[in-house]
Amino acid sequence: MTYRAPLKSLALALKTAGHPALIGQAFTELDEDTVTAVLEAAGAFCESELAPLNRAGDQVGATYANGKVTAAPGFAAAYKAFAEQGWNSLSADPEFGGQGLTKAMELAVFEMTHAANMAFGLCPMLTQGAIEALTLHGTERQKRLVLPKLVSGEWTGTMNLTEPQAGSDLAAVTTRAEPDGQGGYKLYGQKIFITWGDHDATDNICHLVLARLPDAPPGVKGISLFLATKRLVDDNGALGAPNDLRPGSIEHKLGIHGSPTCVMLFEGAQAELVGEVNNGIAHMFVMMNAARLQVGVQGVAIAERAYQQALAFSQERTQGRGAWGPGIFGHPDVRRMLTLMKAKIEAARAICITTGVLADLGRLSEDPAQRAIAKARQELLTPIAKAWSTDIGVEVASLGVQVHGGMGFIEETGAAQHYRDARIAPIYEGTNGIQAIDLAGRKLSMQDGGVMDALCAEMSESVADLKAQPGLEAVGERLAAGVAALERATDWMLSHKGPEALSGATAYLKLAGDVIGGWMLGRQALAVAGETDDWSQSRAALARVFASQVLTGAEGLAQSVMEGGKDLEALSAETLAS
Repeated sequence: MTYRAPLKSLALALKTAGHPALIGQAFTELDEDTVTAVLEAAGAFCESELAPLNRAGDQVGATYANGKVTAAPGFAAAYKAFAEQGWNSLSADPEFGGQGLTKAMELAVFEMTHAANMAFGLCPMLTQGAIEALTLHGTERQKRLVLPKLVSGEWTGTMNLTEPQAGSDLAAVTTRAEPDGQGGYKLYGQKIFITWGDHDATDNICHLVLARLPDAPPGVKGISLFLATKRLVDDNGALGAPNDLRPGSIEHKLGIHGSPTCVMLFEGAQAELVGEVNNGIAHMFVMMNAARLQVGVQGVAIAERAYQQALAFSQERTQGRGAWGPGIFGHPDVRRMLTLMKAKIEAARAICITTGVLADLGRLSEDPAQRAIAKARQELLTPIAKAWSTDIGVEVASLGVQVHGGMGFIEETGAAQHYRDARIAPIYEGTNGIQAIDLAGRKLSMQDGGVMDALCAEMSESVADLKAQPGLEAVGERLAAGVAALERATDWMLSHKGPEALSGATAYLKLAGDVIGGWMLGRQALAVAGETDDWSQSRAALARVFASQVLTGAEGLAQSVMEGGKDLEALSAETLAS
């Protein structure tokens, strides 16, 4: 099944997220026709150039031999075309060769990229994070010599955090950075799980590496950020000798076989400090937060790809007599699965695109108050966008296998690949459990809960509009109940700390995602309520299905949040093993 870019859905998500108002305010040379043209061109590229490589990327994958990594078949040429057409530079600063478009547009383009070929999309995705980190914290030399090459896509970027003994616990990082006596540093250590850490698609790779200086304090307060390039770069920007770093191997993974996940060895590699000494975690989090939102988009993307294939299969496959027509699409339970898949995809897409618009507003709005509100809400939504959307990616890909039945469990149909590829997204860039802890702890505590309170108030304002719109009355009723459940759970979380709050964090994030997703589907249905075409009218049906199948569970999730952790604490490993 070939991939088809969901241009109408992306356009509606941008519209209801406030993108037209954003470009009217901060992008005066950009109009809706240009936005449409950009998305259409990106969709055509993804459909024709990237999607056909997805299967070979899975079956053949990237390869490692003689200390070098070779990209999956066709990936290097596709990457060159991707960069030459400007897809790598969409939201980057024009000062460094970027196009200066919105972050939300970049996310829309990258959704199509990941859906067409998730393993491919990881390469430019990590480069986007490196661009943001160096734009904010790079030295003048780095901005002059390295940043333009990353923006153009001539070079790619990576993020080197994880070590064998230090997964999510960055305080345990032991990679050393020793001054070289000439104003630079030499790096010694091993990093693992480095996405696209080596490849043959570009002449140079820029590694952003967390490491410790000899006199650094222990823990996260003693970590600095360094830039080490695969090939050395002189003061004129010319490439020199290979640096003393190399891939030791690539991982053999469940999915995303076309993305080389490397063990990277730093053996005295020459490096430059990025930002301030011992402030590397804060600098790296610029890159990590960019990646977390992009990974949320990956969840939407892989769900979209799995859904499209399942929908096509359901119309071709005949099993039994359907109550509502030919093919298994005529079976009510298959129709239920497909409709729920579609509704959850649209909700997750709306959350991610909205978070992107908020990032733009927080950076570019001329109104200081609006900037502050947008930044705070973006911070609140980022862990939800990452975790809720990637959980949806796994759930929808699993349902895609289910729709295929036995045909989905074998590799020939390709449905299994989407499920295998989707499974990594809830794990990397901070596991979804970590996202839940972040939401329930630091993010929820912003302004003593005021950011979430303001969001709940805004959702409540939409209830009256939904109840007044024929066909959406039930959506309004269920959204009202969902918001009330979220408010109760929020109050409980704010009044509880420690293990009790941590025990309910994952349920709280799911509750927040469910309610916010239902609200955004309701807004989309309202936005096209006057339209008479079938596609627009289907938005109301999707909102109703989500409300009946998902929002009705809000009260139960709230109860799960408020249950506390006493039973969990009481169950020892020995008891569970017996």
